[in-house]
This record gives sequence, structure tokens and C-alpha cells, in this order.
Amino acid sequence: MQSNVLKIMIIDNDTQSHEGYRYFFETYTDYALAGIYTSVNDALKEFNSVMPDIIVSEVAIPDLNGIDAIQYFRKLKADIKVIMLSADSDFEQVKKAFKNQANGYLTKPLTNARLHHALDSIKFEGAAMSHDIASKLISMFQSKSYDSFSKRENQIIEFLCQGSTYKMIAERLFITASAVNFHIQNIYVKLNVNSKSEALVKLREMELKEAC
Repeated sequence: MQSNVLKIMIIDNDTQSHEGYRYFFETYTDYALAGIYTSVNDALKEFNSVMPDIIVSEVAIPDLNGIDAIQYFRKLKADIKVIMLSADSDFEQVKKAFKNQANGYLTKPLTNARLHHALDSIKFEGAAMSHDIASKLISMFQSKSYDSFSKRENQIIEFLCQGSTYKMIAERLFITASAVNFHIQNIYVKLNVNSKSEALVKLREMELKEAC
């Protein structure tokens, strides 16, 4: 296996979907399927021998909820990236996932392109979120201004909520990409988060508190 190919562990108790996963990974050149498991316990037992880079786990796993399992995988590998997978896009469940340090959240059904895009997002940006979930969160606080952030930070927050990349934000604000990164890191520090996905959830919580 090439050194730049990332190993992916799948945890999904829907055995009918396993063949689909195998087909997806046969078409990928930059990601390799390290194993498919129907339970968290089986995945934990095999973790050290597989040593994956990214885990894609169903939330509703019978033996242990996929969200609750994140902490156990992090004990085995602190920098493991975890994408939660579910047919449910309920905000409370999404919020719980990111509070438990998930790096991404995808809704079913998955397609070859959607999974590959999510893996790329984790690889290059550190976070991934289904378009339907992102749209819900974005619509909740679009064009919102927050007193705890500077004018420039509020501008960047608005662009982030619209799905803009660092490069796009830099071009629209006529600043460098490194300047955008600097402001985003400040935003993350103020929110006490580590990713765009967590930031969207945290901003939504701030708006709800202000509305009360």
C-alpha cells in the first residue's frame, strides 16, 4: 500500500451496505478499505492491527452507540478522525456528535462521490458535513452578527456559513489566505472549537441563548 493512501475503517451493522462500500473503495486510489465491522466491539478488538486513519461509523450500533464510541477510539489513537453516519439529521444528535469530537457527520444514503468528497474534506480541511445538515445549520444563523467577534471575524463567519473555502473568502475580502486562516483560528479559540463543523454548531447554540 502506498504511504500516502489513507486507511479507512467502516462500522455499519447494515450488512446489505457492505458490498457497496467494497465497490466504492475499489474505485478510490487515495483511500483503502481497512475493514468493515458490524459492531464497535469488533472494531475495537481489531483496531491496533488495522490502525486506520479515518473511521466512518454508523450512529445506531446495537452494542455501543457510535457517538459514545469515539472516546474509546481516541484512547487507542489520539489523532484518529471519525465521521458519523446516520439516516437521522436531528440537530440534537448532530450536536452530540460534534460535542463528542466527531470530525464529520453524513446522512444516508451514501453515494460513491459523497463518501469520497467527505474523506477528502477530512483529509484536507479536518471536517465533513452533509449538505442537508450544513444547510439547516447555515439557515439558522445566516447574516447574524455576533458581538464577541470583530467586524472582520463576523464577515468571515458569514462566508463560512455560506460554504466558502479559505481561498474564496480571501478573494472576496481582498486579503491573503494566511490572513483568513489567522482570523479563523481566532474564531475557533473564542468558540473553543477545533473545526468548522463544531463552529457551526456552537454558533447555533449562541443564537439560541440570545433568543431566550
